[in-house]
Amino acid sequence: MTKTATIAEFGSHLAEHLAAVQRGDEVVVTNENVPVAKLVPVPAPVKKNRTVLGSGRGTAQILGPLDEPLIPEEDWEMLR
Repeated sequence: MTKTATIAEFGSHLAEHLAAVQRGDEVVVTNENVPVAKLVPVPAPVKKNRTVLGSGRGTAQILGPLDEPLIPEEDWEMLR
């Protein structure tokens, strides 16, 4: 449902208009019968699917040892 309110009425009854928006209504704010803003409910957050352990199996390739640095220590600037 869409409700209409003037700027003055919107300001003086802000809590009521916000409660209506929380219930799913829309509020159009007007200035001299010209719409200037529309307050709409924020969409509900999309529930993300949980990752299933093992679902990425076989999608990566290990190219070297995992317990050694990728670049030689002599190329590390922080050790200079």
